[in-house]
Parts: sequence; C-alpha cells; structure tokens
Amino acid sequence: MKKSRRTFLKNTVKGSAALMIGSILPGMSAKSYASILGANDRIRVGMMGVNARGLALATNYARQPNCEVISVSDVDTRAAEKCIEKVKEVQQKAPAAIPDFRKALENKNLDALVVAAPDHWHAPAAILAAKAGKHVYLEKPCSHNPHEGELLIQVQKKYNKVIQMGNQRRSWPNVIAAIKEIHSGTIGRAYFAKGWYTNNRESIGIGKKTDVPAWLNYDLWQGPAPRRAFQDNLIHYNWHWFWNWGTGEACNNGTHMVDLMRWGLQVDYPTRVTSSGGRYRYKDDWETPDTQVISLEFANNTSMVWEGRSCNGQYVEGSSVGVIFYGETGSLVIDGNAYTVYDLKSKVVKEVKNTKSIDARNVTNPAADLDALHFQNFFDGIKNGTALNSDILSGHQSTLLCQLGNIALLTGNALRIDPSNGHIKNDAAAMKFWKRDYQPGWEPKL
Repeated sequence: MKKSRRTFLKNTVKGSAALMIGSILPGMSAKSYASILGANDRIRVGMMGVNARGLALATNYARQPNCEVISVSDVDTRAAEKCIEKVKEVQQKAPAAIPDFRKALENKNLDALVVAAPDHWHAPAAILAAKAGKHVYLEKPCSHNPHEGELLIQVQKKYNKVIQMGNQRRSWPNVIAAIKEIHSGTIGRAYFAKGWYTNNRESIGIGKKTDVPAWLNYDLWQGPAPRRAFQDNLIHYNWHWFWNWGTGEACNNGTHMVDLMRWGLQVDYPTRVTSSGGRYRYKDDWETPDTQVISLEFANNTSMVWEGRSCNGQYVEGSSVGVIFYGETGSLVIDGNAYTVYDLKSKVVKEVKNTKSIDARNVTNPAADLDALHFQNFFDGIKNGTALNSDILSGHQSTLLCQLGNIALLTGNALRIDPSNGHIKNDAAAMKFWKRDYQPGWEPKL
C-alpha cells in the first residue's frame, strides 16, 4: 500500500507538472517551475558560442522549466562571462565556464550541446558531440558545405543521437497551419514560391591586420577552417561575409525561407539551380554577395526563387522577410507567425495574425516565445522519441538548396542536379565547392 501510494503521488506530481508546463508561455522564466521537476527530468545542455544569437539561446533555454544550462563555452572570455551572469539570473544557478567545448563534452551529465558558433564550426562541432554521446541543437545552416551535411546524416544514423536544426519556424503554430492550408489545396496546386530577406547592413570597411585581442582564443575560433591572419573587422558578426568561415546571406537568412518553400511545395532536391548577384553596394572586405537571386526547379513541375538584399531594406509584400506561394486558385503569404490567403483577384480570403511580437531584423532574438516551441520539440525527441520538426535530413536538404545557389553563383554555371540525392551532375568546376579544405588535424570524421 505504501509503495503504491508513493508511486501514485510521484505520478500525480509529474502529471501536474506537465499540465502546468503546458499551460505557461514557452518563454517564461523557469524560476517558479524548476522545482516541479526533479533533476533527472531536466535536459542538461551546454552552450557553444554565446556572443549574440548564442546568448539569446542560452537565456531562452534557461527559461525552460524542463532544462538546465550547465556549461558555457566560448572563445571570447567577455561573452562567456556575460552569458553566465544572464543564465544565472534566469535559472538561479550559474553554469560552469568551460572555454573549450570539447572539454564540456567530457561531462557525463551533459545531455545535449547547443551549437551557435560561426558556420564553419556547425557540422564539425555537432559531429564531435554526437560521437561523445550527446544530442545536438544545431543553428542553421547545419553545415558550411554539402559534404558536411551528408556527414551529419551519417553521424546521426551511426550514433543514434537527436540532431535538430534551428529553423524554428517549423514549430511556429501559424506557420504549421499555413503549410497545412497549402497542402490541403486552399490555393489549388501550389506550383511556384518566392522567398526574400532584406536589410540595411552597413559597410564593414577595410580591415587592419592586428594582434589577436587578449580576450580571444583565435586558434580555437578558427578551428577546422584554414588559418587566416586576424583582422579587426572580422569578429564577431562580419565573419558571415567571408567564405573561409561564413556562407553569406543565402545560408544565413535564406535557409529559413527556402526551408518554408521546400516544405510547402513538398520537394526535396532540385533538378536545376541558377543564381546571380554580387557585392554591389560597397567596396570593402565583404566577399559574399550583398544582392542575390537563387532559382531552383523541381521534378514535380514546381519552382522557387529566393531574393536576398543585405544592403537595401525595401520591403517585399509589406515585409522585410517572408515567403509567398502561388497556386492555381490563389496565393498565400507567410509573414512571421502569420499568414494571409488571397484569391486570383488579390482579394483577402483569410487572414491569421501573429500571436507574438516578432522583429525579423533582430539578429539575436526575434521571437523567443515561439522559438521555445522548437526547443520543446527537441526535448520531446530526446525524452520520448517524438518526431523532430526539423531533423538533420530535412535540415540538410534545405541548407543544401542555399549552398547550391552559392555554388551556381561562384561558378557562373547553371547546375544540373540529381533529384534523388541533390548531387551536382557533370560539372567538375562546381564540385570543387562540394567540400572545403580543412586546417590539418581538424578534419571532421565519422
């Protein structure tokens, strides 16, 4: 009787906690709820890269009642200290400072690694984490190049770890509803989609070669990338625009909209890819295009276009970032966590508005409460084997479309693609970009 009563009480508390957690806003502080769950019921995560987006992720993870941030890893001692203080404020417990994330992976109590370091570290870090027995929440893009994306798929299968990419719109309720509208035929057969991202980014100037700051471990920051001398306009954000470390606006922000278009049109790999663009606005060190159009065609008689304008923020369809689907009987626009359905005469048929405030140009934390839904799906995948809203195969497929666009731009070629696997056909010049060179000794391996 005593044992049965203890079991009953334990299950009742767990059930009540689940109901309470389900009823609170996903981004609320964990202070009042952390005590509901036992230590063994919380996912213990380590953060890798916490200067900007990583800081937002760390505090958001700390707010989740079923999560605890137990370590912070960053090559910038200032960023690490700031993040530790912020996390401590939220969860009332300071995470450990472990500058090298590889040391953090040695902790047997660590369940998952959140990777928010620069793009060139995404796949290599995720691979090391999976090999260490950890699950991974991986910021987009999932890889720096197509070869790394395929490695991630193999690693996930080999080590059977949960790897979720951070294209969080896959978990936003009204976005899910919008895609269901498309799939159910609300606008007839959807056959064309257009996505866009616009901003007014300033020039990064001409950098000066200087000594590495005392607060920065530049060798670890570069990690798997071939070594380049430090310059004063590179860290922290401008690395996005250098091919050695970044992937340009296409993979930086284009991945989100290309993912939605691929989801809505129900396609995986294209048959043909073209791209045009360049660095037009300023004359500076910026290498990747500030203006780019990527066109992708698919075997099911559909196509999509992504337009990126980093240095001219004129809206498209009334929004700085979004996607529109065109169908036989109408069109559907997704703007944040909202969507609008139009008929063929541009008359509004249905309008579903945002449930949360979203700032699409906030590079660190545009939609914290909505993003938390993606985290919870990640946790459910770890705890219960729940299907991920963005597993690594899906994440790779969406990232690859943007990478193929970059390859088409760099070569000036129209790429012919095998629709069964996304591989480039009969183009030696393009295949040179399929895989990158690595700093000797840092190559990612299964």
